[in-house]
Amino acid sequence: MTAPFIALNENFLVSPQISIDDVDAARADGVAVIVNNRPDNEAPGQPAGDAIKAAAEAAGLVYSAIPVGPAGISHDHLDALTAVIEAADGPVLAYCKSGTRSVIVRAFALARAGHDADALVAEAMAAGYDIQGHRPALAALGAQSAP
Repeated sequence: MTAPFIALNENFLVSPQISIDDVDAARADGVAVIVNNRPDNEAPGQPAGDAIKAAAEAAGLVYSAIPVGPAGISHDHLDALTAVIEAADGPVLAYCKSGTRSVIVRAFALARAGHDADALVAEAMAAGYDIQGHRPALAALGAQSAP
């Protein structure tokens, strides 16, 4: 079974945990980059990041590991995702256990770049992800980036 790829917009998709078989489906959907936001061994039976990386590279896709563990999201995570998005030569697919972490990391990266917190929450909600609880932090981060 293929993991669902959920579009936040035309250039960024999220998904629950993908399998090696999902890599070819992502390529067929036009994805250029796969971002793994899930630490290895988070759950029994989870595919290893290195296996997904090998499949992505064999399919001609860029792979980036930006695992977000129990310590939460840091500026290093935001820096890494921002660099991946800026360098991407096509749509990015980010995955984690449910897709939520990937949505949140992207929202924080965009908020830090000055994107509107309400718009980010609405975009996530439209894709089926409720990140309203993060709205105050997104707004505060965005306010820090204001000139």
